[in-house]
Order: sequence, then structure tokens, then C-alpha cells
Amino acid sequence: MPQTSKSSIKSNTNEKPAKKKAETVSVAERVARMGLINDWDFVLHLPLRYEDETRITRICDLKAGDWAQIQGTVISSRTQGGRFMQLIASVSDGTANIEIRFLHFYPKMRERFKSGTLLRLSGQVQQQPVQFGGGLQMLHPKIKDPITDTSELPSTLTPVYPAGEHITQTWLRKRIDRAMLDVDLTDIVPASFTQSLSLPTLRDALKSLHHPSPGADYEAYSERRTPEWRRLKFDELLAQQLTLRYAREVKSELQAPRLLGTHGNLREKLTASLPFSLTGAQKRVLVEIYTDLAQNAPMNRLVQGDVGCGKTIVAALSALQAVDSGYQAALMAPTEILAEQHYLKLKPLLEPLGVKVVLLTGSLRTKEKVLRQDMVASGQSQVVIGTHALIQDAVKFHKLGLAIVDEQHRFGVEQRLKLRNAVQEGTLPHLLMLSATPIPRTLAMSYLADIDVSVIDELPPGRTPIVTTLISMDRTAEVTSAVQRAVSSGSQVYWVCPLIEDSEKSDLTAATLRRDALQQELPGCRVALVHGAMSAEEKQSIMNAFSSGEVDILVATTVIEVGVDVPNASVMIIEHAERFGLSQLHQLRGRVGRGSKKSFCLLLYAPNLSEVGKERLSVIRSSTDGFEIARQDLRLRGPGEFMGAKQSGAPLLRFADLDTDVELLDAARQAAQTWLTTDPKSALQHARRWFAGSGNFLQA
Repeated sequence: MPQTSKSSIKSNTNEKPAKKKAETVSVAERVARMGLINDWDFVLHLPLRYEDETRITRICDLKAGDWAQIQGTVISSRTQGGRFMQLIASVSDGTANIEIRFLHFYPKMRERFKSGTLLRLSGQVQQQPVQFGGGLQMLHPKIKDPITDTSELPSTLTPVYPAGEHITQTWLRKRIDRAMLDVDLTDIVPASFTQSLSLPTLRDALKSLHHPSPGADYEAYSERRTPEWRRLKFDELLAQQLTLRYAREVKSELQAPRLLGTHGNLREKLTASLPFSLTGAQKRVLVEIYTDLAQNAPMNRLVQGDVGCGKTIVAALSALQAVDSGYQAALMAPTEILAEQHYLKLKPLLEPLGVKVVLLTGSLRTKEKVLRQDMVASGQSQVVIGTHALIQDAVKFHKLGLAIVDEQHRFGVEQRLKLRNAVQEGTLPHLLMLSATPIPRTLAMSYLADIDVSVIDELPPGRTPIVTTLISMDRTAEVTSAVQRAVSSGSQVYWVCPLIEDSEKSDLTAATLRRDALQQELPGCRVALVHGAMSAEEKQSIMNAFSSGEVDILVATTVIEVGVDVPNASVMIIEHAERFGLSQLHQLRGRVGRGSKKSFCLLLYAPNLSEVGKERLSVIRSSTDGFEIARQDLRLRGPGEFMGAKQSGAPLLRFADLDTDVELLDAARQAAQTWLTTDPKSALQHARRWFAGSGNFLQA
């Protein structure tokens, strides 16, 4: 790849700054909060939707949910209410009547709605509540008057832009039009990339999106499927791919120790001692990891796999590759419970091989913490397991060769980098990230272009299928009876609640109240409570009691989402399941089905569940495929929330849709690789145009 300055993508854009305007400071501050700083920001501030004011819809043809423009005569109007008056009018066009309602209005609006006045109204059509008649209404429509029967209609669609407080559409349109004149709209993107996709020039695309031509297809523009929209989506995806791939190029020039694992064959010894055989998928992923660790460029690999696929043993064998090469390995987990679970699982596996394992968490007493930090600094401990405590300034590694981050999406990018950036002798440790939340293919293609992804797509034999059932919260008494039967048959039960304690601001049943209720209703059952606000000693004591069978029912918050492995637990109850994400529900469900008993997951939901809530729970009931569930979770939640991208530093997408724009994403990936090789200067200019104001992505 031709050389260019590694800081070039971070520098300020060379585009001409927005011209000064006689505008109040408050307006400038408001648009700045919207991310509108320079002319390019305004040019790329594309319409949120369009309004079709080019035609009149007959009132008899209106449907709830439509945006429409009508023209009719006021039949009657009135005000009603006490302290807060409403203005209500009935308007007819001869085909039907519709009610117009203003919840707040100026006194002079009564004059505009005098009986017999001809008005043109546009807005969202809504279905009235039954108590108000159940007919159609427009709430706070836009009003055009005075008009006549021959008043001309606009010839083109009207763009509606995202706007902040006190920023009007009129002001935005004028400011965007001025920016369009001031910015050089010459294409940077090579024509060979866009012509193969039959896309228009950038100038033509932007002009058309801000000012659709007469006769433009309203539905195509509104659904963002015109060639002009596709051009902007492609440019956005291309900028994202360039940014991430360039970050990969930068990282590849850094140095890392070559971990060849030639000292004591620790990997082979551990594999031979395991009471089970590795799956084919585990073996394949380990080969990919070992190959990376043997290079002198830092590994940057994500291992993703469904619940129970065996990521922990993959992490252990990877750590032994570092130890067998004379280096330390560190494993960072997001919670103390998970860190402690890893420690209790790995210590008996590794220490018989002569590998010293130490646990570092924030709740340790000062004297003990200092002792363990000294063991890490002196190299007495070869494998260090912990939480955020691993990245405190007081922790100094002797010779860190591999950093492992479990549940990587639950850490911010700065936290991951602080563990990664333990530079010693001019080298960086290799980075291995683990995630039990399978990432859909399109999301991986889009957000992980600078990361190698390995997939463990095979579960160990013997996992028991889990039966998932949806039950309304008003049938909780039946669930309690089922729990008693399960405990009587020798099973253990998880009961997960979304809150720790009662809150007047929430209707969710608190975990503490659920524990108390179960103790009262099931006096023969041993019930315990665990939650994140407990001390590490308290949590571990309760988890140990549950693991050893001293507790029948464990009431918990989501601290048990990952890492907990109790084969005798065969029932998972999740209260107010509609409040959890799909992937989180799948993770919780994966805590059962780890033994030979038939296992069940009962999802308790609020009786007044919304349609979206019903759709989400239907997904988790009908599928046990983590990748399909993750795909649906992405569709329902969006990429930013799914990936934690708003915290991770990953460039967010404003226009492209990963569910429908796979073809454009594929083309953008190929184009980015070609462009960075042939003309990196122009490629990075395009990336800056899109993302210069959104943060530094080289480190993400």
C-alpha cells in the first residue's frame, strides 16, 4: 500500500468552513449540538422523510398512519376543556369528514377555523381512541390558508429534516441550499466504483435528495431506495470500510512478541487431561489463534460463539501458548462473578501443569491486593484473571504477551485499549476478544473490518434441548407451583428479576421482594438472592452454595447472565422478560440445559405487552439459534445499541441499513481495499468527509 501520513485521517477536514451568518449565538450552538459545524455537515444532513404536498387526498381515502394532505371546508369548530383548552374542528371535502384537533392553540386560530372557511391541511392521520368516537383525526396539522379551489400545488416533494429545538425547517433548507453552493461537489470516489452499481454522481444525488424532481416517486424516496439514496448509502459504507481498514493497516505496523509455545508443550498436556474431546470448531479456531500468536504483528481477533460452545477452554489453551513462550496472559471479565467463575474453572486446570493463576478484583482487601499485584509484577503469576482492576495504574505486568477480554462488547474501547497498551520493550500484547453474543454476518462485515473474526459454530455433544414457554405475569402463582414440583424432583431453579430493590418509579417486581415471596410461599425450599450490589465475598458464597446444591432457588439479577455453570439447574424463570434484549434473554436461557435433565425457560411478561414486545418474545420462543436471535435483535434494536457502538468508537451508520443493503456493503468492502492500495490520499479524504467529526476510529 502506498505510504501516507498515519495521522492524516485524524486531521481536521480541508473542506471550507461554514460561512459566518448573521445568526444568533444560540442558533449556532443548537446546530452545533446536532453535529452541524461546517458546510459538509449541512450538505450531508439529509431529509428524515418527505411530505407529498403535490396532491390532495380525498378524506374518504385516508387511512390511519398515513401522512396526507387534504383540502376541505370547516363544517364546525369548538373549544373544550378546562384549564388547558383544545380547539376541535370538523372538516369536509364532500367525500367524508375528519376531525382536526389542537391541544394548544393561539386565540387567532379560532378565526382560521370559522365555519365555511376553505383550508388545506397536511399531517399524520390518526385513529381516535374509542372514548372520543374512534374516527380519524389529524393532530396539529400544518395549515395553508387562505386558498381557493384553483390554488396551485407544489410541483415536488417537500423534504423534512432532523431538527433541534427552535431550528425551523425553513432555516435548515436555506442553510443547506447555501452549503450546496459553497461546497465543491466534485466526486472523490472513482467512477469505476459507482458506475458498476449504476449510481449517479454525488452532485446529482445530493441535489435530488434535497430537491426531488417533479413527479418523483414519493414511496421510493420515503423508503430510501432510489439510486440517489443508494449512492449516499454506498459513500457512507465506503467511508466506514476505509476507516476501519486503514486502522487495520496502522495496527499491522506495530510489533508484538512471537508466541511460538515451544518450551513445555503445555497445550498438549492440558488437552490430554480434559475429560472431553475438543469439537471440530474449537480445533479450527485454535489453529487460527496459534497462527496469529506466532506472528510479530499484534493479533486482533474476536472469537464469537453461542452459549455453551466452549470459549473458556479456547481462552485457556491460548493463554498456555503465551505461558509456554515465556510470557504472561491476562483475562479481563466485566463482573466479579464472571471473573471468579473463570478463576475457579481455570485454576484446577492450569496449576497442575505448574502454571500459577491469580485473581485480581476491586473488592480484595488492600493487603491481599498488593500481594497479588507484586506476584503479577514479578512474574510469579503467569495467568492473571480479573475485572477492571487489571487496568488500574497500580497493576504492572512482568511480561504480558496475551490480553484476553471476555464479553468484549460490555467494555468501552478505552478499557480494552488500556489492557492492550501495556507496552513492554517496544511491543504490544496480542489481543483476543470473546463474545457469547453471536454477531450477524452483515454487522461483522460492517463494524469489524479491522478485526479478524473466528466463529465456534458447534456445540459440545450432550447439551440438553431447552423448552421455552411464554407465560403472562398474572399466572405467577402457577409458575410458583411448577417451581415447587421441579425442586421436589431434585432440580434447581434460577429466578431472574430486572431490579435489585423496590422502586416507586417502576412497576417491575424487585428481586428482594421476589425472594421474600418465594420464601413465604415455598417454605420447604431453600431460597437465596444474589445481585451486583453485593460484595464479592457475599456473591461468591451464595454462588458456591447454589453450585453445591445447598440452595434450591436462586433469585438473581442479570449478574448470572454469563459464566455460571450449574449442571443440576434445569429451570430458568425470567420475570418481565419484555424488558430484556433478545441476546440477553438467550444468554440467561443458556444457564440451564447443561446437564442431563430436561430443561425449561419460562418467560414471564406483562399482560399489556406491546406488539413489538410480543414480536421480540416470539423470536426467543421459536428459536434456539444464537445467530438467528442476534440477527433479529439487530433488526429490532439497531446496530449502535446491539454492538455498543456508541461507546465503542465504531463509526455509526446514518443512512445504510445492514438488513437490506448487503449488496452495497459487499461492494464497499471491495472498493475500500482497492482504493487504499491505489490512492490512499484520496481514500482518506473521503473518510474524513464523513467521519472527521465523529471521533478517532484508528484505535477502535
